[in-house]
Amino acid sequence: MSTIFRIEEPPAHAAPRGFALWQLGFRPFYLLASAFAAVSILLWALQFTGHLSAPYLPGALWHAHEMLFGFALAVIVGFLFTAGRNWSGRPTPTGRTLAAIALLWLAGRVLVLTPYGWLAALANTAFPLVAAIALGIPFYRARNRRNYFFVGLLLLLSAATLCVHLNQLGVVALPAWAGIQIGLDAVLFILCVMGGRVIPMFTINGVPGARSLRHPRLEPVALGSIVALLAADALHAPLWLVGAIAAFAGVAHLARWILWQPWVTLRTPIVWVLHLAYAWIPVHLAFRALNAFGWIAPSAAVHALTVGAVGGLIIGMVTRTARGHTARPLRADWRDVTCYVLVAAAAFVRVLAPLVVPAHLMEAVLCSAVLWSAGFALYFVSYWNVLTRPRLDGQPG
Repeated sequence: MSTIFRIEEPPAHAAPRGFALWQLGFRPFYLLASAFAAVSILLWALQFTGHLSAPYLPGALWHAHEMLFGFALAVIVGFLFTAGRNWSGRPTPTGRTLAAIALLWLAGRVLVLTPYGWLAALANTAFPLVAAIALGIPFYRARNRRNYFFVGLLLLLSAATLCVHLNQLGVVALPAWAGIQIGLDAVLFILCVMGGRVIPMFTINGVPGARSLRHPRLEPVALGSIVALLAADALHAPLWLVGAIAAFAGVAHLARWILWQPWVTLRTPIVWVLHLAYAWIPVHLAFRALNAFGWIAPSAAVHALTVGAVGGLIIGMVTRTARGHTARPLRADWRDVTCYVLVAAAAFVRVLAPLVVPAHLMEAVLCSAVLWSAGFALYFVSYWNVLTRPRLDGQPG
């Protein structure tokens, strides 16, 4: 059975030995996030259907908080610690420091399941704050001003999760869901920035003859529209204005996606998974506009972003970057493709089924949860050896 989940490698005698989990940020956080994704969604499905009682953060708020500030943020931090080293040419957390940051993230996941709300608030607020400091130091030393905004976004996510906890603890009157919405917008902006940087590049590098384009005038418009949406949400702008901004942003991101030529990637799974996931961003924005004008439920927009875009881009990126940073071939094997299909199917079921057959919402939630959990559980099992062993070329990282 152990050979079933082994990713293609050179002969065993050529592979370096040792435990490498703490050598670079992507390693622990990809494993932790995938395990958490597999378990927490099933727990939420059981809560949603009445089989489990709610924890410290009640019901849907716990689910939203943990998917955003637990799962998605873990992958973002792991990716930024890894890419930040390349961008700055300076070291990012490794070894005991990296292990301590991962332990802080884990403490946040456990504490929200306990009655100790203040400790949960402290751990969850501290994690993105510590990550921002750890990323900001190498950026500052390298004068890497181009990527300073990532530090700002981590600080914004720290403030957003603090808002959720302070509301739940009765300290502030701001609605907890305001913190969730700001967090969603911040993660959306991160996805749009990173998608624009890597998807055209991966398409050109991975698909012979592909000509993915980035229009110099469209790029600032597309990204600026997301900043405008975040500002509108933060300022509690009128719904008609939020809807108008979301509709404009949806058109801009649809145009951006079309310029990347997604149709040329159909025979290259490690690339098409990113295009498919990014397509959910204009869908999310269109649904937000429809919701603002009262034509659709907010759940469709939220899950188009979280299950479709966040889940799809994460499963695509954690397979590709794990392979690239461990010196393995940049080709998706059958396990990777199975992960892609399972997570993509989870998105279609969760978003579209309630719109088409609303009477079967419970069944759609459970089916989507099983598909999602299976996809990330398969990733965890398949990539355990990859992420805990040294690079195949013997290089650090």
